[in-house]
Amino acid sequence: MREYLLTLCVTAAVTYLLTGPVRKFAIVAGAMPQIRARDVHREPTPRLGGIAMFFGLCAGLLVADHLRNLNAVFSNSNEPRALLSGAALIWLIGVLDDKFEIDALIKLGGQMIAAGVMVMQGLTILWLPIPGVGLVALTQWQGTLLTVALVVITINAVNFVDGLDGLAAGMVCIASAAFFLYAYRIWYSYGIEAAAPATLFAAILMGMCLGFLPHNMHPARIFMGDSGSMLIGLVLAAGAISITGQIDPDVMNLFSGSERNTVHQTVPVFIPLLLPLTIIAIPAADLVLAIVRRTWRGQSPFAADRGHLHHRLLEVGHSHSRAVLIMYFWSALIAFGALAYSVNSGAMWSVLGIAALSAVGLVLLLLPRFTPRAPRWAEHLVPPRYRRRRAAASALPEDGAAEPATQGTEAARESEDTDRSERAPVVVGVSGVNGATAIGTRARVLDRRGAESSR
Repeated sequence: MREYLLTLCVTAAVTYLLTGPVRKFAIVAGAMPQIRARDVHREPTPRLGGIAMFFGLCAGLLVADHLRNLNAVFSNSNEPRALLSGAALIWLIGVLDDKFEIDALIKLGGQMIAAGVMVMQGLTILWLPIPGVGLVALTQWQGTLLTVALVVITINAVNFVDGLDGLAAGMVCIASAAFFLYAYRIWYSYGIEAAAPATLFAAILMGMCLGFLPHNMHPARIFMGDSGSMLIGLVLAAGAISITGQIDPDVMNLFSGSERNTVHQTVPVFIPLLLPLTIIAIPAADLVLAIVRRTWRGQSPFAADRGHLHHRLLEVGHSHSRAVLIMYFWSALIAFGALAYSVNSGAMWSVLGIAALSAVGLVLLLLPRFTPRAPRWAEHLVPPRYRRRRAAASALPEDGAAEPATQGTEAARESEDTDRSERAPVVVGVSGVNGATAIGTRARVLDRRGAESSR
């Protein structure tokens, strides 16, 4: 575990330290597209954040190769090299797209080629444990097609959900944390060395996301772009493929005892079929809904719009940060719920806990204009938007501009307007309200009249 944590920390540190220079390079290179109708941010923001994430991936693999225990992953398996080859190809395609906006079909072809490169080097699905049937061996063509399909679906699902600051990186980080715990349990508890590559991939993926998130949280100073979203989608798919179709369930010696015990014991065998799907459950649902919506309108499935799940959360009335946190919550609930079920499928507490947390999530969705207020003794520890109105009114500068008779009324109105502007949904096309400033410093004071104008 210490070596996995060291690899994670090195990956996160390299990604974090390189993101700043990469941001300056993106500005100089002109990788700052103009604001589009579907965009949520208000100011041009540089892309190419995937460059730092790719070098973080390389650093993590390099460090793991020189550690005493993790070195066996590279000597016993060709999967790390397969991952690096496919990641380099998909990263190069993403960099070109961030700079030159290449065609969607070309990107799709590149994704399939990257998946084929990994298949040629041994990272492929060999068999499937199907409940009620057992272990089903796949032919070479079946395994190749299934592997390519899983890689392409995962890449595009992550790419589709990358629409808010910190959303894709945070959701993938949560998913990879759940996947790391599952893969580590298979590797450590059952002593199956074949699960070590998937565990390493999950640790590196967590480091890539954690290192990039401080630069990408709202308001974002840099976007990962397709070079980052497609990269982390490929790494996520590689870990799922490695542990789903490469581990023989017979090695776990679970098929013994009564039929009921066998069913409960073999849950960890069948969970790999579901866990990759739960990891991308929300992005995949967004992908399917987007394809159906665009096809129904007579548009191309690759045509961009503002109908994604995160866009709908903003239209309901959630703030940018709250919409991201809600998506985090549901991703964690689905991923760790499946993980808890794999540990003990017969425990009632896991089912009740998931049901209770689902109810909490529904309440959060139905209260878009709820703003929690901190206690008075803790108001100096929280941002101003969580303080009580009296504190916000008293914090207004007393410069004598208002008449004494109307000063209290003006202060209350200012506080009320501030509260309303913070709760109002995001409006596209308003400059200088939110988002990152690509070249200059960030504005400290918001122009309230500009925020409420219809321009």
